[in-house]
Amino acid sequence: MAVKLMHAVQYEGYGGGAASLKTGGGLSEYGVVKENLTVPRPPEVSAAEGAGLPVAGLTAHMALTQSAGLKLDGSGPQKNILVTAASGGVGHYAVQLAKLGNAHVTATCGARNIDFVKNLGADEVLDYKTPEGAALKSPSGKKYDAVIHCAAAFPWSVFEPNLSTNGKVIDITPGPSAMWTFAMKKLTFSKNNWCHYFWFEGENLRYLVELVKEGKLKTVIDSKFPLSKAEDAWAKSIDGHATGKIIVEP
Repeated sequence: MAVKLMHAVQYEGYGGGAASLKTGGGLSEYGVVKENLTVPRPPEVSAAEGAGLPVAGLTAHMALTQSAGLKLDGSGPQKNILVTAASGGVGHYAVQLAKLGNAHVTATCGARNIDFVKNLGADEVLDYKTPEGAALKSPSGKKYDAVIHCAAAFPWSVFEPNLSTNGKVIDITPGPSAMWTFAMKKLTFSKNNWCHYFWFEGENLRYLVELVKEGKLKTVIDSKFPLSKAEDAWAKSIDGHATGKIIVEP
């Protein structure tokens, strides 16, 4: 199926979807993807709003539901969730989705984004440049049942004292040290765990689109770039200081 693209495989006209994890995505006006990876875009959801969902939104959703075990309808027990880099692409979705699941959310971000992250619903917000923020300590002293780690690498020694008995660190961009920690936790049967793998499904994408349509989830757009300026968009993304999503438009 040919789908017009926005920022990898995204939303325009028919709908949008996620490209294969094996072959990756790309920046082009049209692309061919499997139909079961696409979802129609309702008129209530703009192309730009939908554009962040296939990767960042799905990553946040899968981290919270499959790895952290959070029920987004709020029917499960309340969990304490930490979201690092909470003002970024994945982080700003994770905060909103965690609150839908009735979690107590602690979040980290830069000082300029504290009010922004509070408005997303976070119960506690830490400036990551302060000693408390660098130590990932909840102001209320809560231990985290799950950490949705969207920031640069932290050593396990920073996470461990802040985790509940069965707490997990779900690292969305694991490096070699994170992989080593994951392997060692498995080998030693540790109650604390480090997770780092997700699989995207069309039904989850459909669910997120419905949340946006109903006003229960929002895509915050940092900036938009034309396709001819894709290099500038990529450079801004790599810089790591975007608030929400960067959108590339045809």
